[in-house]
Amino acid sequence: MHNDWTHVPVDYSDVLRRAMDSLFKTFENFSEGTFIVDKESRVVWINKRYAARFGFSDPQEAIGRDCESVIPNSLMREVVTTGKPILLDLLETDREPLVVTRLPLKDDFGQTVGAIGFALFDEMKALTPLFSHYSRVQQELIATRQSLAQARRAKYTFASFVGTSAASLDVKRQARRAAQVDSPVLLSGETGTGKELLAHAIHGASTRAARPLVSVNVAAIPDTLLEVEFFGAAAGAYTGADRKGRVGKFELADGGTLFLDEIGDMPLVLQGKLLRVLQEKEFEPLGSNRIVRTDVRIIAATSADLPALVASGRFRADLFYRLNVLSIHAPPLRERAGDIEALVYAMLEELSADARPRHAGQFVLHDDALRLLCGYSWPGNVRELRNVLERAVMLSDSEHIDARALGAFRGAASAGASPEPAGAAEQTDTTSYTEAMAGFEKRFLSEALRASGGRVAEAAQRIGIGRATMYKKIVALGIDV
Repeated sequence: MHNDWTHVPVDYSDVLRRAMDSLFKTFENFSEGTFIVDKESRVVWINKRYAARFGFSDPQEAIGRDCESVIPNSLMREVVTTGKPILLDLLETDREPLVVTRLPLKDDFGQTVGAIGFALFDEMKALTPLFSHYSRVQQELIATRQSLAQARRAKYTFASFVGTSAASLDVKRQARRAAQVDSPVLLSGETGTGKELLAHAIHGASTRAARPLVSVNVAAIPDTLLEVEFFGAAAGAYTGADRKGRVGKFELADGGTLFLDEIGDMPLVLQGKLLRVLQEKEFEPLGSNRIVRTDVRIIAATSADLPALVASGRFRADLFYRLNVLSIHAPPLRERAGDIEALVYAMLEELSADARPRHAGQFVLHDDALRLLCGYSWPGNVRELRNVLERAVMLSDSEHIDARALGAFRGAASAGASPEPAGAAEQTDTTSYTEAMAGFEKRFLSEALRASGGRVAEAAQRIGIGRATMYKKIVALGIDV
């Protein structure tokens, strides 16, 4: 079959002219109004419906007038001046608003010689689904940004580091000084001594407080994912990578602070890359040739003995010296026993509000219970103290907590030894920190199960962990259900 090309026009200008005429007539017929101005923004044509809407019974009365004198709030002059269209806009009128489109008119040389406008709708309900969707998306975006900003803001201040002992005051003095400069900070100390709290307080009191505070727990992330976590990755950089790529923590923290918890667990390979970023202030996301400049203040924390790790070759000496510009040691709770009473009452006030939000009463600690708490060596430090008080509040039938209410903390013969005074810790070294924490966890979970009548799901819900996690711990710790 052969095509018949005999009727194809040699000159397409006639087809183009007809198409333009047809398009104009379609818009003119189906829109609420049509409006044309010249290069001086004077009206050269307006259809009858549109003219009547603005008080002109005869469209000829509007011809030659400035566009603003015919249609108040008109932006046709802006389109003529800039030569750029305004494709979708709302035109406020003395009645309901109009949805309008404004297009520039140009000659054969590309010069703007006028503009044409179409009022597409005079009833906003026609666009209600579109506006509703846009409004919902905008609200979700604003809420997400606010949530992220809140999550990346300092949660604690120096007032949150409770204590007036000499050791506590010295730590807060050093931390306040660190907040006034922009150098790296290395926080050391046993787990549960408040290193993360100090990092938040330093950021919140620094000139970077309005910028993000991004935290990374190095020990909690597999070695194979740490590089992506820090520096991000280009789309498709590795098997299973996000199609849109991934933004790393350094980029998220730009202008703010990056808190690296348990820095001592960082693998040697990544230590070298971190050192380069700290020195060069730039990096490349995984699988990308894009150079990202970064302005980040580093606060690192560790419960490990970094100098010992350096000596054994498990931590780079050059990175240690780069991080150890300002060093702050968070003392264990046994070295600031004078702060225990203040810590207890501060925690009880917070726990009372959480446990009984609609109840005006506060939990009260009796003197015998306070003496018991002050006589313990606290291998888990402030975190362990809070866990003990939280458990007592959860299991207490009244607002009064005495030594008897801490019976499980003191320990039953079958669950483990009673907490010893700080001095007794020097007499025996048979119990390691890990064993002490396991013993406490076993007693804590056993009491939660006893209070819940042996119902695992209920006990897990009451102490705030998942049911599967509860079952795993029961098996691991050998708890009888």
